[in-house]
Parts: sequence; structure tokens; C-alpha cells
Amino acid sequence: MMLKNPREEYLIRKRNLIVSAFNLILILFTLFFLHCPLLFAETPEAEYKKIQKEIKTHEQKLKEVKKREFSVLSEIENTNKQLKKIDSDLKKYRNKIIQTNSKISEIEFEISQHKSNIERNSKWIKRKLRAIHKYGYYSDIMMLFMNSTDISQIIRNGKYLQYIVKKEHAQLKLYTETVQSLSMKEKQLMALREELLNDTKRVKEEEQLLAQRKRSKEIFLASIKSEESTYKKMLKELKDASNRLIEIIRKSEKTEDEEGFSTTNFAKLRGKLPWPVEGKVVIPYGSQKDPQFNTPIFRSGTYIKADNDKIAKAVHSGKVVFAEWFKGYGQLVIVNHGSGYHTLYGSLSEIFTKVGDIIKVSQAIGRIGTSGIIDVPGLYFELRYKGKPLDPIRWLKSR
Repeated sequence: MMLKNPREEYLIRKRNLIVSAFNLILILFTLFFLHCPLLFAETPEAEYKKIQKEIKTHEQKLKEVKKREFSVLSEIENTNKQLKKIDSDLKKYRNKIIQTNSKISEIEFEISQHKSNIERNSKWIKRKLRAIHKYGYYSDIMMLFMNSTDISQIIRNGKYLQYIVKKEHAQLKLYTETVQSLSMKEKQLMALREELLNDTKRVKEEEQLLAQRKRSKEIFLASIKSEESTYKKMLKELKDASNRLIEIIRKSEKTEDEEGFSTTNFAKLRGKLPWPVEGKVVIPYGSQKDPQFNTPIFRSGTYIKADNDKIAKAVHSGKVVFAEWFKGYGQLVIVNHGSGYHTLYGSLSEIFTKVGDIIKVSQAIGRIGTSGIIDVPGLYFELRYKGKPLDPIRWLKSR
């Protein structure tokens, strides 16, 4: 065996070190690529497509959640609230038009008076100018003093002259003021007519919007009746709403016990109560079956069809315990009559009372409307005893 010289041995060790270092670097790069593939495996375009795909997936999930959370009664209530706002705006603009027309008539009358005054003063001024042109500016003064016979008459004529000058000055001032006032009134009249034109245009727009919203509501209600699943969902929501009413009534009864509130024995008034509104019963109380889907329905109250301008009145004295929007019932008023008896007045377009009011029999509590689920003007009326619904018609006077 030949012995290697020190130089050869050094070169061999150096080569082995270089090979080992290369192998180590190769191993490190391999590990880096295995653990961080996204930094090198995907381009920016691929990453963008991946993000867009994730966004679409989340949007689809969100739509599905919203679909599951869809509430028939909430949709109807939102539509009714929009209708109420449009109707309220419409009334506001119509009242404004009436007020503007009244102001226009008033200003037109004032303008007519001003023109009469100006015409009358104009005739006097014309006569005065003709006299000045014919006799000169100081002719009146000269004639007045020339006709004087003595000093006392001259003094009297001087006083008359002062009075005439003062009178003429006042008449000229009045003429100027009247002309200025006429100009101002005419500008006011132009502004009011412009305002009237804009308000009339706005009323027409609001009327069209109201008609569109009403049409949309009609279509939506028709679609509910034609889709069995949506119709059943609405019935379930109405049942849930009825259960929430029981909670309100129980809370009212608890407050009644604490306050010692009571009225005349309500139980003795069966068949003697006045009607809450004059109209025709179009939906009766009780168990029924839907003719289209053959679905059993229980109605806790009755719907009395009446004209839009009719007023709903309390059937008996009591205390208002609820007076606002209630899902499925529209604008609702609940009156506690004591001894566990409550009456409910729904589908109102306007409420005249507030919670805590003590009301008397036949007192106006609201205006009937279509704020509930029935798209016909009328009053939804319920009567409950300790939360349980009773047939309200049997408690009203026969007619």
C-alpha cells in the first residue's frame, strides 16, 4: 500500500467536505419545498381563482341561511309599514296643497285690493299732474292766497294748505307702499304656485308608488295562497304569534293583580257588548278547513269588513296594555277589562291610544285599515279570557 503525501490527503478531505456540504444543501432545499409548496406551486392567478371560489361558496351558504330565516309575517309587516309611510306622506302633501291653495286665495284677494287702491290713487295722481301741467306747480298755492280777503283768511288758508300738503304726502306715500307691497305679494304668489306645482307632482308620484306597493302586496298574498309550503309556514307563524299574545296577556293580568285594576263584571256582558265597528263579518271565529290545500285552520278571532274611514271603538271600559305593531296582526291594540278578559283590535291603519290609557266604552281607539294579513279594509277582533280565545260574535249585541 502506497502512502499518500500530505497534499493529496488534503485535497481528498477538501473534496469530501464539498460533497457533504452540497448534499446537505440539497436535503435542506428538498425539505423547504415539501413544507412550503404554496409559495412556489401556485401562481397569483391560481390564488385569485381559489379566493373567488371560496367567496362564492360563502355567498351560497349565506343565501341558504337567509332562505331558512325567511318569515312570511315579517315580509307582510314590512310591506304594510312601507304602505303606511307612503300613505302618511301622501296625506302630508295633500294637506300642504290645501294650505297652499288657501294661501294663494288669500294673497290673490290682497293683490286685488292693492290693484284697486293703486288704480284709485293713480286717477288722483293723473288729475294732479294735469293741473300742474296746466297751471304750474304752485298754481294751487297762488290761487288760494289770491282769493284771501284779509290776514285772518290768509292764516286759515295757510293751515288748509298745510293740511292739503300733509294729506297729499300721505297719499303719495301710501301709493308707493301699495306698489311695493303688490310687487312683494306677486312674488309670493309665484313662489306658492311653484310650490303647489311641485307638491302636486309629488302627490302623483306618491300615489303611483302607493299603487305599486299595494299591487306588490296583492301579488305576494296571492303567491302565499298558491304555495302550500309558504302558506303552512304562515299558519305556523300565526300560531307562534298567538302564543306570544298569551305572554302579553299574562303579563297584563299580573300587573292587574298588583295594581288592583278592575271594571264591571265582564262575564255578565255576554251578548250585550256594542260592536267595535259597523261592518260585515267576512271571516268567522273557530276551526275551519282551507278549501285549496285542505289544511285545518283555527282562527282566534273574526274579521269585520268595513270602509276605510271607519273608526274602531272599545266594546267596554278598560286599560290599554298594548298599542303598536304586532307581527301577523298589523297595528294592534289590546285592552284589559279586568277579571281575566281582554279584547284585541288588529289590522288598524292608525292607533289613537297608548299603553296605560284608561278608556271608556265606545271610545275611539283607532282607524280600521289593512295593516294585517288580510288585504281588505276592516277590523280583526278577538276576545280572550285568561289568554284563551272566545267567539267574539257571541258576546256582541244581536243585530
